[in-house]
Amino acid sequence: MMKNLIIYKIIFLLLILQANIVNAQKVFKTPYGSNKAVGKYVTINKAKIYYEEYGKGEPLLIIHSCGTDIKAMEYQINYFKDKYRVITADSRGQGKSELKTRKLTYTKMAKDWEGLIKHLKLDSVNILGWSDGGITALKIAIRNKTKIKKIVTMGVNLRIDSTAVNNWAIKQVKEMRSETLKMIKKGDTSRDWKTELQLDNLILNQKSLSHADLKKIKSEVLVIVGDRDIIKNEHALEIFDNLQKGQLCIIPGSNHGTPRNNSKIFNEIANRFLTKKFSYPKNN
Repeated sequence: MMKNLIIYKIIFLLLILQANIVNAQKVFKTPYGSNKAVGKYVTINKAKIYYEEYGKGEPLLIIHSCGTDIKAMEYQINYFKDKYRVITADSRGQGKSELKTRKLTYTKMAKDWEGLIKHLKLDSVNILGWSDGGITALKIAIRNKTKIKKIVTMGVNLRIDSTAVNNWAIKQVKEMRSETLKMIKKGDTSRDWKTELQLDNLILNQKSLSHADLKKIKSEVLVIVGDRDIIKNEHALEIFDNLQKGQLCIIPGSNHGTPRNNSKIFNEIANRFLTKKFSYPKNN
């Protein structure tokens, strides 16, 4: 049973990250996610949250995907740290940050980021979020407690059903949760299965975002997906269609792991959106 669970976890993480051999072997001089020189903790909403800062200038929050940590975003941190004041954190219950809740939600994680923004006394921010990190970014914008200039999302969904997410991905998470429950029932202590269960439930039980929620977002938003993403192309279009100030980019020949396995193109697209004046082209 343990072997099956490990296989499920490995398969799903590979599907999430899709990091090719070249990127997997790339070693940055800076140990992103474990940098003792800059890493700090702050208690937010009763949990110790770990974060790192790099660079100077306009703040750019970088938020990782579910079940990963700061290191998953190393290609983005390394690229943008010379252009922005990059602020990145391990989301609640992941990496070095504490869980301290019986039910992990995107709203809780949004509140954690709002607390970090307040702690750092930031007047306004830009946000780049991958997968769950992108959903958290949208949540922050919908809550409207923070001034956000621009948001870049990669592979986000409004709901967890077959109209938004490919069935094989949903099946994979359900299998993971089933195996996690079995490990908890048998009292296995080889891993923190209760936290694993909360991460599985975060994905499967997420509260849907509505079109009305999206219309509340005042910020400029770039919606990115790969044309072979976990997220369906038509769902990305649905999100784009309901934003006040949205742009859409479907990257050809790419998947959910684009920020890592196609990082050069992804970073350049994100940077163009963040630096160029937002405008709609005139109709011909």
